[in-house]
Amino acid sequence: MKHTIGTSNPMHARFEAFADYQAQHFSWHCEGAVGTVTLNRPERKNPLTFESYAELGQLFEALGRSTDVKAVVVTGAGGNFCSGGDVHEIIGPLTKMSMPELLAFTRMTGNLVKTMRNCPQPVIGAIDGICAGAGAMMALACDMRFGTPATKTAFLFTRVGLAGADMGACALLPRVIGQGRASELLFTGRAMNAQEGLAWGFFNALHDSAELLPKAQALAAELAAGPTFAHGMTKTMLQQEWAMTIEQAVEAEAQAQAICMQTKDFHRAYNAFAAKQKPVFGGD
Repeated sequence: MKHTIGTSNPMHARFEAFADYQAQHFSWHCEGAVGTVTLNRPERKNPLTFESYAELGQLFEALGRSTDVKAVVVTGAGGNFCSGGDVHEIIGPLTKMSMPELLAFTRMTGNLVKTMRNCPQPVIGAIDGICAGAGAMMALACDMRFGTPATKTAFLFTRVGLAGADMGACALLPRVIGQGRASELLFTGRAMNAQEGLAWGFFNALHDSAELLPKAQALAAELAAGPTFAHGMTKTMLQQEWAMTIEQAVEAEAQAQAICMQTKDFHRAYNAFAAKQKPVFGGD
């Protein structure tokens, strides 16, 4: 049975199963509760197209209604993550578009970042080789990132005459690596090497290429086996508290934690502790 992302019935759309979803512009594989997105145009270093931008955004938006996918890994095929927007299929056509068409495009690309940040599942990037432009923004939109010693990450928008302010880069990157470092990368467009990325906090860890995807999927499986409702709450608060004062954040977390204390997972954890057993969470 194949599932499509869209549906005309809002009640049916409320809960969907994505384990057997068939992607058109990237590959999708589900093992247990972990879904893996693989950008799979290796002969071109996995560039994005108008179609893949749109489908990826739709997927991450719809994952908020998923009943079976609890964590997501994003990676690329052939030893590279993503080279950004396809030069011939995107950059060329953009030079011929009107302002309303250009704005529709930039809003669509930004929507991919928003949907990755807003879906409740933890998203882990497994990033090897080239990670550039929009690909670097996809990596930045992940909740955690693993790289390899060969990974090179470049926010190279200025190299094509554009601002470094693309897809939320000026908001997200300083929060991850700091204002000064983000300014350098966004102004110059130079590549951040793997060791810099690790030292600056962009990468959580570096692994050999052969171990990269298994390590990311293992962490995703660990998170998927945890209290996934609470994980979704953590992700929401990490996102929302950027714009809060400390007083607002403390109050918001008080309310969030009170909600989590009503879940069955909270009671399961207590009962398991009392019985000196490991809790088995259900995500509810």
